[in-house]
Amino acid sequence: MNHEKSRSAFAKIAQHIPGGINTSLRKLNPPIVFSGAKGARISDVDGNDYLDYHLGFGAIFLGHRNPDVERAVEEMREQTDLIGVGTTEIEGKVCDKICEHIPSAEKALLCNSGSEATYSAIRLARAITGRSYMIKFQGCYHGWHDYVSMNVTSVADKMGKYDPISAGMLQEAMQHTLVLSYNSVEEVESCVRENKGKIACIILEPVAHNIGCVPATQGFLTALREICTREDIILIFDEVITGFRHALGGYQSICRVTPDLTTFGKALGNGYPISGLGGREDLMDRFATAGGDVFFAGTFNAHPYSCAAAYATIRKLEDGEIHSKVFKLGDELCKGIDEAAGQVGIETYTAHFGSVFCTYFARPTILTYRDTFKNDAESFVRYRKAMIEKGVFMLPTNIKRNFISAVHTEADVRETVEKSREVLSTLKVPVKTR
Repeated sequence: MNHEKSRSAFAKIAQHIPGGINTSLRKLNPPIVFSGAKGARISDVDGNDYLDYHLGFGAIFLGHRNPDVERAVEEMREQTDLIGVGTTEIEGKVCDKICEHIPSAEKALLCNSGSEATYSAIRLARAITGRSYMIKFQGCYHGWHDYVSMNVTSVADKMGKYDPISAGMLQEAMQHTLVLSYNSVEEVESCVRENKGKIACIILEPVAHNIGCVPATQGFLTALREICTREDIILIFDEVITGFRHALGGYQSICRVTPDLTTFGKALGNGYPISGLGGREDLMDRFATAGGDVFFAGTFNAHPYSCAAAYATIRKLEDGEIHSKVFKLGDELCKGIDEAAGQVGIETYTAHFGSVFCTYFARPTILTYRDTFKNDAESFVRYRKAMIEKGVFMLPTNIKRNFISAVHTEADVRETVEKSREVLSTLKVPVKTR
């Protein structure tokens, strides 16, 4: 593909934006300056079109510029903009729907990003328990704040050590976060025993999508619920990715393990900035919004436009047809990619749940973060870069997940499988002893 206009436009943009991007993970080589999006496709300033499997890190579930969502936002624009005091009917409707569908949510609050939601959930847990320590798991990402910004995609020699993803993080904050192995009940039991009465909360992605697609085992989730109940620890499910996309009630409605608090976002607004947290009424009423002592604020919280988008999105998901469709497409696509790889003599494992998938250049099944070291990172990135050049956009970053939207079609799946076969047939993947 020709990217000359993108290169030129990017050079100008980078004069006043550090690095030319406003989020660290948006960097592409070569740089691409995008100009539009509609349905399942995105386009750039050079006129190139791409079948989109990135979908705004999963925020786009109904497809770009979904007509019903856009209509709802436009109708809200005709009524109001940001008032920023009191409340609006639309935010009440959104939270009614959240509490109707998410098992753990008796009450809910809205904000703008997943990081804000997880920060507030952890702060609330510490206030309620009077404890300072928390548990997170290697490979899970819960936002950019100092409480949790560590041990996500760590290299091997950082395993078992604090591995912050940023300079400038407070050591004092990091030292109160205990990092354990995902899917290890034994480590959790040992840690809780060694820190008796000190742990405020355990937070996890019920499917670890920040390392591709690694589901928690049912036994692990059940054990966490039992441990937290026994030890008066707050259990937090970070469903910023899994919420609404995997099921209207989140992954917790599938695994039937109910946390005390849930954070959510991304697919809730189909691309509009909205997130939040929900939980038991007695916990949520500790927030200052209800007269409690845990501060919760944000000028743009529950913005009418985002709330209109969220309400329209939830309404479209309620009959179950979209989830049924994307789960079927996910099965077909992942099977097709692995079969195409096998036909050209390459070993892959495409892990997926519903509309989220990740093709690892590895065997066997990925169950823990350490298992991801079996993935051939170089081949992974080369495959995705080559797919972009063929008009199929998958973020070219090691072990990052892909997404399917409600407007992807069986024809899109066939196109993706065929282009995967073309790319894989020319990809020289080193033979490894695994």
